[in-house]
Amino acid sequence: MNTRGSFIHDLEAQRTCGHLTGGMELICAYAGARSYLLARTDLYSDRNHDFIVTSNWPFNLVRRFGASLVDCEARTSEVRRCLQAFEPMFQEIDAPDDLSSDYAPRMCLIPYNAGQARMLLALLFDKDISLSHDRLRDVALAVAYYTSQYPEIVSTNNALSDLTVREVECLSWIGEGKTSDEIALIIGISRNTVNNYITSIMNKTGAKTRSEAVALAVRQRII
Repeated sequence: MNTRGSFIHDLEAQRTCGHLTGGMELICAYAGARSYLLARTDLYSDRNHDFIVTSNWPFNLVRRFGASLVDCEARTSEVRRCLQAFEPMFQEIDAPDDLSSDYAPRMCLIPYNAGQARMLLALLFDKDISLSHDRLRDVALAVAYYTSQYPEIVSTNNALSDLTVREVECLSWIGEGKTSDEIALIIGISRNTVNNYITSIMNKTGAKTRSEAVALAVRQRII
């Protein structure tokens, strides 16, 4: 395995070249892993997005475990997410029959944040490999740094960033369960103006309901 110094040097070279896959392969090799899956967990419930960023997992495993892993992490509470960030965890897997028997029957999961994006790195290993917790912690920090260098991966919803101050204010009150009439009274504008703001929010976010718009804003930490 590479030393920490050579790993950092090689990873920086990949970042300079802008090769996401090359960097992920370096991170995977440094961990002693056989393959990796990288996903954004805060985009899972928005089916218009491809929440798996990149992976060289066997296809059968991606199909079987990809969505469920991301779904489980997306449902994790904020407190637990903060406590588990950058901390490697292990989960047993029931591999498909046609998967090579050389794979270990468990995966390593590393949740982390890159900017405002919530990410999950899932690693698969060979059987009987000896794992280093310190090295896995290095991997957690390295993947967080590396992926944060790619705005296309960690950027928030552009539609949400286009919301005006008034629209965000209305959305916040909707999240508190207020009606249009109540919001109009609180903000000091007409009910029709509130509804116009809400219509604009729906158009910008593509949300079909007020609840969906609020959920998008909460996931992206707009409100």
